[in-house]
Amino acid sequence: MENTTKSLQVVRLEWGEVELEDGSIFKDVKIFPGGAREWKWTETGTHHQPGVQFEDVKELLENKAETIVLTKGVLGRLNVPDELVVRLEAGGITVHVAKTRKAVQFYNQVCNDGVTGILIHSTC
Repeated sequence: MENTTKSLQVVRLEWGEVELEDGSIFKDVKIFPGGAREWKWTETGTHHQPGVQFEDVKELLENKAETIVLTKGVLGRLNVPDELVVRLEAGGITVHVAKTRKAVQFYNQVCNDGVTGILIHSTC
């Protein structure tokens, strides 16, 4: 069964602030088909190194994201381990990794074309 639930677009991105089309504002955010919520690094023990963990993307997968965009921060300080990308791709997920501004631009272009999720780190 195909998931047709839309993911919210990002309408504004500034240092430390992400605004979505529904008016919600976050520092760091998980956007997934049908919703969005604050990305709390403390929930999984995420730090710039070793970086994004599988547990961070699990909620996107649970909400049926088929394409996942992972941001590395505005300055590229957040690591996205190759092992994570390989694991997601082995599960049939399309993965796109980039610094935050470029990643958000890509996400906004593709989020209406398929079932897409993103993890946005809005600072370093």
